[in-house]
Amino acid sequence: MAEQFQYGDIFSANSIEASPGSVRHSKYDFAVAYPDPDTLPLNDLIDAVKSGFEREGKDLAYYSSPSGDPELRKLVAEKLSLERNMTVTADDMVLTSGSGEAIGIVIQALTDPGDVVLVEEFVYLGTLNQMRRYGADCVGIKCDDDGIIPEDLDSVITEQKAKGKKVKYLYTIPAFQNPMGWTMSLERRKQVLGITGKHGIPVFEDDCYADLRFSGENVTSFHSLDDTGRVIYVGSFSKIIAPGMRMGYLVAPKEVIARAWSFKSGGAVSQFTALTIAEFMKGNIDRHIEEQNESLIAKRDAMVAALGENFGSTVSWTVPDGGLYIWVKFPEGTDMATVQEDIFQDGVSYYNGSQFSASGEGSNYVRLCFGHPPVETIREGIAEFAKILDRRKVFPR
Repeated sequence: MAEQFQYGDIFSANSIEASPGSVRHSKYDFAVAYPDPDTLPLNDLIDAVKSGFEREGKDLAYYSSPSGDPELRKLVAEKLSLERNMTVTADDMVLTSGSGEAIGIVIQALTDPGDVVLVEEFVYLGTLNQMRRYGADCVGIKCDDDGIIPEDLDSVITEQKAKGKKVKYLYTIPAFQNPMGWTMSLERRKQVLGITGKHGIPVFEDDCYADLRFSGENVTSFHSLDDTGRVIYVGSFSKIIAPGMRMGYLVAPKEVIARAWSFKSGGAVSQFTALTIAEFMKGNIDRHIEEQNESLIAKRDAMVAALGENFGSTVSWTVPDGGLYIWVKFPEGTDMATVQEDIFQDGVSYYNGSQFSASGEGSNYVRLCFGHPPVETIREGIAEFAKILDRRKVFPR
């Protein structure tokens, strides 16, 4: 057998070892935010494909506009104007392969190694990992039920500047925050904008859960409260149609889009997907979101009830007005990180709090997703979760 070629001296200096990995599922999967397969609008999407192809299917013979399908961008702009009070046009945005790509190219455009990036004290691990990949020094800001605590935000920025650090931007998920579940109040949003404005820091708003409201009053976007171009906005169709369609969008000043776009690879998004979503948006998307949210509130209520029945007052948890997550706090000293893999092997999956923390703290918290399993599976799974924790003596009860 020939000697195998060695690539060790050829890899670029900024490459790291990574693996595509695989998707693992436990019997009771409360880890990843999948939608319920039974709520996917498959028939409507089939009709949308047919309609879109009849309208301009032959255009698939050409590469689409680099910014993404103009018709879909126009429809997104109209939706943002109507529902998020944003004054934007199709020319103010680009389509991306899910919101993850939009977030990734903005991070690369704004972040140099060693820059301070402000995040909520617990924040979506996918974004946190991307920030770390590009050398950001992620610093968490304390939060309460209304969102980011303004005094802590101001204090942290002042402290970091006093250390000679360059604070680049604040990344926030203000609606049904991942993983904590709260929605930032309007007053807090105004205060956060005031503080970041005073310090000359942009706000990076990840609004991918905004449509998943099933109780409480809607709160307008950060973007709508700003008239200076200081808010960068990303959204997604993953949570309201299907993650597998991989479609998101970035709204930002043209100079930001131009810099971010230099990091995009692979050209424009799939025109096949864009045509399908555009046609779906013209007809049935509002009805679908309403039906989906009716399903989600039943699942949230089932999980909340099951937590009460199986854990009582030994743990506490949030009751979000929307989104996909319940944030559970176990007694101080409980280590849900160390046992996470063992409990997965026992049949229940979750993410522990330290995975969402810029500082690595919070191992006594877990994020539970209620979007994917049926109601009865949620009840069974939470009961099994409690039994496993008791059997393993993870914390005293």
